[in-house]
Amino acid sequence: MQYDSIKRILGNAFNQSSFTRILFYKLLDILLLRAWYIKREIRKFRKIKRDKAEILDAGAGFGQYTYYLSLLSPNWKIKAIDINKEQIEDCIRFFNKRKSKITVSFEEADLTKYKKEETYDLILSVDVMEHILDDRTVFKNFYRSLKSNGLLLISTPSDQGGSDVRHEGEESFIEEHVRNGYNILDIEKKLLTAGYSKVDVSYTYGLPGIISWKLSMKYPILLLGIHKLFFLVLPFYYLITFPFSCLLNWIDVNKMHKTGTGLIVKAWK
Repeated sequence: MQYDSIKRILGNAFNQSSFTRILFYKLLDILLLRAWYIKREIRKFRKIKRDKAEILDAGAGFGQYTYYLSLLSPNWKIKAIDINKEQIEDCIRFFNKRKSKITVSFEEADLTKYKKEETYDLILSVDVMEHILDDRTVFKNFYRSLKSNGLLLISTPSDQGGSDVRHEGEESFIEEHVRNGYNILDIEKKLLTAGYSKVDVSYTYGLPGIISWKLSMKYPILLLGIHKLFFLVLPFYYLITFPFSCLLNWIDVNKMHKTGTGLIVKAWK
């Protein structure tokens, strides 16, 4: 099953107007537990950088986090890049309609090649590194692109079942991943080797998050992978499961986890 193809279908379905696009963002923010963690860290960053800041959304995808960042401070300058030309063009059309007062720009770019010397106060990379084989080069490019004391914020699957793989020989639920998840010590070592002065890695998606992810993402996508007619069932499915997913997400983000299928990684230059 192609996870990304299902996401594209959903994205196109909600891309009929600015209103439905923003509704899609809001739904993703609620259903996707990683968004809860990322937004919490961005709010912490805002307390320090209420004034001018330059931010890179590295692997912007639908533009969900670029949109969220654009709402937080009129003093921020945001750059969003992605290797997918179609998604970049789509985001440009959407943001042009919004006519945001905040400086937001988009560019098609390959993270293994993209670097802007000492430019950014924050680099955000959400569910991107698991798709890139040459991660060491990307970590070095991020490092060179950060200003002194700049922060790299990453959300990525862990090796504790992050791609829904728990045993050797199992196939990933998400075929587009080039690795089944990061070991905490491995990603920490790679970042320190790239030059970062401090690295903080913690687990996300503990037991409550795993259950929520299955309810809100895995099972619906499996159904859609069987037949597109299941799109008609989705509203009724989410009407039942939505409150449970929200509660589970809240529990997960407010707990410390000894293990989990996701990681939040913070690294400072």
